[in-house]
Amino acid sequence: MEIYKLVFSPIDVNTYILADKSGDCAIIDCGCYDEAEFEHFVEFIEKKNLNPVLLLNTHCHLDHIFGNRFVLDRYNLKTFSSEYDEMNRKNAVQHALLFGLTMNEPPEPEGFITDNQLIIFGKTELVALHVPGHSSGSLAFYSKNNGCVFTGDALFSGSIGRTDLPGGSYETLIKSIKSKLFVLPPATVVYSGHGNETSIEREMKSNPYFA
Repeated sequence: MEIYKLVFSPIDVNTYILADKSGDCAIIDCGCYDEAEFEHFVEFIEKKNLNPVLLLNTHCHLDHIFGNRFVLDRYNLKTFSSEYDEMNRKNAVQHALLFGLTMNEPPEPEGFITDNQLIIFGKTELVALHVPGHSSGSLAFYSKNNGCVFTGDALFSGSIGRTDLPGGSYETLIKSIKSKLFVLPPATVVYSGHGNETSIEREMKSNPYFA
């Protein structure tokens, strides 16, 4: 599996494109915000000769779902996310206004993902991990074969997600990280929703929230 990262929107959200050897690809958190970013995304997909077959959301805060309508219109894909994050999806347009931003009404998901669910595209397998705390329905997607995990806004390099938004809980997030992420192999690469990649071992040893 090849992993590509594109950074979109005024909030600098990481959009990940996971390319299977077959040419099929999964998109995690498409954050494309405007026409220029839509075009950039399409050009990248076409340049790599990829075929988008799956759209996943780690959670449904506005910056992580800006591009959902675009993906539906362009590739006829609806997203898969957690049922527990429907409140954030439904309120995204109003939340955008609070940031001085606008967005289209995000489409309803095609289906809901549950904890430990196996997700397959091509020959690539991901396991969904429910890691609430940043939001009620936060998910991480773990690839054992590729030694990496996509954590959304649960765990960052040297930090953790904010917990002061609706559905957030500091105690719950700390527990989620310890019980769902820190049990992964230490060498597991962490691809977060914002910022640079890190590793499970590095965060266990140096993240100030767990020192």
